Amino acid sequence: MNATEIIAALEPLVPDAGLLALSPIDESLNPTIGVPVEHLTAVCRALRETPGLEFVAFSDVTAADFHPRRTPRFDVVYHFVSPHRRARVRLKVQVHTDEPVPTVSTIWSGAGWPERELFDLFGIVFEGHPDLRRLMMPEDWEGYPLRKDYPVQVRKDAQTFMPLQVTEEEFRANVERDRMVRPKA
Repeated sequence: MNATEIIAALEPLVPDAGLLALSPIDESLNPTIGVPVEHLTAVCRALRETPGLEFVAFSDVTAADFHPRRTPRFDVVYHFVSPHRRARVRLKVQVHTDEPVPTVSTIWSGAGWPERELFDLFGIVFEGHPDLRRLMMPEDWEGYPLRKDYPVQVRKDAQTFMPLQVTEEEFRANVERDRMVRPKA
């Protein structure tokens, strides 16, 4: 089943959704469909419940940050499997920085923890999620480490360990200096 066939099956069920067939590297393995964020849950319900589609298995959800190259900033990418048809589908939803994404954990309960992970690391809010809180980072952590604008040291040279070579005289002088700095207990 390719993206065009899946969209043809979905269009009568989710009219005016504006689904778009995207071109992955290998269309036969993962047909990819662009979905507007406001139609995500309706499309997901149709994918799961429609005879002939039956994408009943949630596989994964991840995200990509395209800051500063593109607006909307994020792609939220879902992967579903239809074991009856031995088919896979990928949904891509583009969202802005502060735009909430409706949770699909009400459709596939297995999406709960991966959505929490995206919230924790990217700051993407999943509206309607039953337990949206940090998963890996401490509760008091500031920022989202997988965002491209997260402050990190990017221009630091790699550090390597080099053994210190000193002469016997330098060693003795260092020991004497340390004794003078630290009073005896």
